[in-house]
Amino acid sequence: MSVKKIVLAYSGGLDTSVILPWLKEKYGCEVVALVADVGQGQKGELEGIEEKARRSGASKCVVADLKREFAEEYCFKMLAAGAIYEDRYMLGTSIARPLIAKAQVDCARKEKADAVAHGATGKGNDQVRFELTYMALAPQLKIIAPWKDPSFELTSREAAVEYAKARGIPITQTKKKIYSRDRNLWHISHEGADLEDPANQPKDDLWVMSVPVAKAPAKGEFVTVEFAKGMPVAVNGKKLPGDAVIATLNDIGGRNAVGQVDLVENRLVGIKSRGAYETPGGTILYEAHRALESLTLDRETAHYKQQIALKYADMVYNGQWFCELREALDAFVAATQRNVTGLVRVHCLKGRASVAGVESPNSLYSGKLASFTMGAEYTPSDATGFIKLLGLQMRGRGKA
Repeated sequence: MSVKKIVLAYSGGLDTSVILPWLKEKYGCEVVALVADVGQGQKGELEGIEEKARRSGASKCVVADLKREFAEEYCFKMLAAGAIYEDRYMLGTSIARPLIAKAQVDCARKEKADAVAHGATGKGNDQVRFELTYMALAPQLKIIAPWKDPSFELTSREAAVEYAKARGIPITQTKKKIYSRDRNLWHISHEGADLEDPANQPKDDLWVMSVPVAKAPAKGEFVTVEFAKGMPVAVNGKKLPGDAVIATLNDIGGRNAVGQVDLVENRLVGIKSRGAYETPGGTILYEAHRALESLTLDRETAHYKQQIALKYADMVYNGQWFCELREALDAFVAATQRNVTGLVRVHCLKGRASVAGVESPNSLYSGKLASFTMGAEYTPSDATGFIKLLGLQMRGRGKA
């Protein structure tokens, strides 16, 4: 394959740190490092990354600030849909990959590159998410995936560490501390090392965004989230942009151990994978949004939306963000969110986020109708005919 310039999705982690010089050696061309800031830099993780990329061989390092776009156009759309993969995974890595790949494509056009590259392995889901996005947005670009190249010899994290040391490439990973982590504004994932055995309990020092449950404060903390048409707009009465909403809730949830998940999931390629996830702010938002919908959605819409949520989660997980069906589902979800406006109070306590109260100007809840006290709003005898009609087939079968 003849290549003149490559744009690499660069995180500064172990994989992309060794892939960058490998690409230069293999193709003898310029490599531009594209760093997509989707919130992993909140605690200083991106400090010095441009220099690190150049020391690893990049001809240029481009840092794209995507935090607000990530929050409002990706995470919040997924939140509105209610999408959770296999009941527990809040799709933190999955939802970020299409945006990162889109930024890569934009960078490739600006830099007049003819190829894009990623560091995802041939076993995982990310290879699909990156490459489907490239295909959807710029099918003319060549796709380079070193882990799927037969000549790529760095087929283990241990080998990558040795490769980096031999070439003086700056890395923080060691053979003793070798978790594979992916962090962004929405979450952090942990895979590899002792986690590869599902019999091993995650260690207390594994958690990064949150404290261990045993060390969370005994009293917990209350937080109020305000929504406007399904979108979070304020925390504790303070109006905030989307990325600040998530960051604020991450701090609150994290110090109360909210959002920790230990999961064996089914990867798209057919492999079962064990990982530990932290999604403190996202967990608070999902609980709050679900509670607000319980007040503002009618029964038929709410039940049908549950079915949509399953499909939406699969599409996010499988990297099918830039496709017509996802856009069509977003149109449906947006229609359901027109009345999802109000305030939700959430209690964060020892790893749990529990709804402590919800109110909305568009509430469909009627205290008079729901009360055990009979009133003029409801005639109990009307239910007799309704139940008889509903049970006609069951009665007929019972007599057979």
